[in-house]
Amino acid sequence: MKESGRKQGAASPCAACKLLRRRCAQDCVFAPYFPADEPHKFANVHKVFGASNVNKMLQELPIHQRGDAVSSMVYEANARVRDPVYGCVGAISSLQQQVDVLQTQLAQAQAEVVHLKVRQTATFPHHGVGLASPSNSGSPPYRLMGSQGKPIFEMDMVDQASLEDSMWSC
Repeated sequence: MKESGRKQGAASPCAACKLLRRRCAQDCVFAPYFPADEPHKFANVHKVFGASNVNKMLQELPIHQRGDAVSSMVYEANARVRDPVYGCVGAISSLQQQVDVLQTQLAQAQAEVVHLKVRQTATFPHHGVGLASPSNSGSPPYRLMGSQGKPIFEMDMVDQASLEDSMWSC
């Protein structure tokens, strides 16, 4: 049976034992989580936490939780190498600031959409189509159906006539 990080027959030391320059025992607590072909993984963990502390943490945990603990330690160690002061908290803080900025931008865009809709319905309350928009200013609309399901051209003719009547009645 082949164990992670070791060859059958001659025992190849795991990354931890190789870095610590010691013989890798058959029951090495590091071997399943720090294989020989990933030396950088243990190097950062050792730099940040120390081999003795990692050994203690792994031995205190049930076997089924050790993989998750090693993943967390590797993540935190890599973050600490990149940012020695804040580690992964700095990365989380930076991401939270980005989320806040994006939420503010989204709220502004949504408010602008609401403002434009209100302005459009206040200007043209009958069918919600803006005749003064740049795409159709000065020419009749070419869409076939309005918001009430009537042909726009008909609605515009009625609206146009009522507008003209109200203008001349003053």
